[in-house]
This record gives sequence, structure tokens and C-alpha cells, in this order.
Amino acid sequence: MAKVTVLDEKTIRIVVDLDDAIAMIREAEQHVELYAKDITTIYEKMPEFQFVYFCFYAYDSAALFEHMLGIDPKQYLSFSLDAPDAFFYALYGGMAALYESAKAALRPVVMDQPQ
Repeated sequence: MAKVTVLDEKTIRIVVDLDDAIAMIREAEQHVELYAKDITTIYEKMPEFQFVYFCFYAYDSAALFEHMLGIDPKQYLSFSLDAPDAFFYALYGGMAALYESAKAALRPVVMDQPQ
């Protein structure tokens, strides 16, 4: 699992690998409705960051990431993420597979209108 190192009271270092991406995908798959916003955002926005430079906080899509870390990186002023390219590509592929389900979960419920 992800390794989080507190460097000082203001800084942490996060190290993830391919297994962490797989764990994130599995968690998202089990809770598509809960993570629907993260899934759709990651899938839609990752290409703009050339995949490997994606920032979970750029579009407020970090709930799944934070859940997997077990820590809120926003509690620190600075954090770094060390991840191999495989982490990002696998994560993108997983989010692509869940995209349509997540998109459907985000659609507002249309209620019958009185006639």
C-alpha cells in the first residue's frame, strides 16, 4: 500500500506503485456511486495532464485518493507524490472501465411531474 512519510509538521512524501492503482480501482468499482465524481473527473481530465502529471486536487477529485491513503494531505502545506508511470496508466484504464457507470450515477434523478 501507499507509503506516507511525514517529513516535518508541514510536509509529507507519498510513494505509490502499481498495486496502489489496482487497489484504488477496486475500491472505486465497489463504490461507484460514492466515487462517481472522482471516476469521471480522473477519466476526463487525466489526458490533459499527459496522464503522469495528473493532480487529484486540480479538480477536487481526491476523495478516492485520500481514502486509500488513510490521511488527508491537505492537512500539510506541501506534499510530493512519487509514482511510476504505470500507476497513472493503470488508474486511467480502471477509471475508463468504470466511466459509464459513474456517469450514470451522477445523472440527476428525474421525478415524475404532476400533470
